[in-house]
Amino acid sequence: EVQLVESGGGLVQPGGSLRLSCAASGFTFSSYAMSWVRQAPGKGLEWVAAINSGGGSTSYADSVKGRFTISRDNAKNTLYLQMNSLKPEDTAVYYCAKFDGSGWAYGMDYWGKGTLVTVSS
Repeated sequence: EVQLVESGGGLVQPGGSLRLSCAASGFTFSSYAMSWVRQAPGKGLEWVAAINSGGGSTSYADSVKGRFTISRDNAKNTLYLQMNSLKPEDTAVYYCAKFDGSGWAYGMDYWGKGTLVTVSS
């Protein structure tokens, strides 16, 4: 059974940093691209970042480019999102998602339950 479990969310002041983690199990983690997607209160889903199966290629939404970094440790079956220079508009539930292939040309087929990030003073 595929499981994706996010952690690391919380309350942070504007300008602060957080690192989210996503522990993956039930599939060969190193064979699949992964992504972070967020949903702000009262809004739709917004794709944030993606990384290919080997970790050598990444892609970011314009809204987070230069502030967020996606990475993965295939030996630990874990995906990360380092978030710096956080803004109130980054407040959202952040979801980890698995692509159905090694790159992000494939669709996302599994999602975690999410972790809440609140950016507020």
